[in-house]
Amino acid sequence: MENYNRDNISRARRLRREMTREERRLWYDFLKDYPVKFRRQVPIGNYIVDFYCVRAKVILEVDGSQHYEDAGIRRDQLRTQELESLGLSVVRIPNNEVIRNFDGVCAYIHGLVSSRIL
Repeated sequence: MENYNRDNISRARRLRREMTREERRLWYDFLKDYPVKFRRQVPIGNYIVDFYCVRAKVILEVDGSQHYEDAGIRRDQLRTQELESLGLSVVRIPNNEVIRNFDGVCAYIHGLVSSRIL
């Protein structure tokens, strides 16, 4: 993606090193070796997204509790609108779903990616 804020590059590198437990689980136990390539902590526009699949044009955001407070909800709505205006699909996955229903999360991602690349 050519459209990104270059100031976010060093921050994205840091976020790759400091992934949350849930992001780490999703990356190392599923997305890293998934047959359709995903990238992690990717600068897009003025944002850094958790995971991005170029081929399917899918962004996965693994959300902690701060995303469900009023301010977080408003920020996420704006962020989602801007990213979707680029033709991307944004999917938000709660942290607790990665922990409690990992297989279901993986099946959902697989179905979503499969439907977007056919």
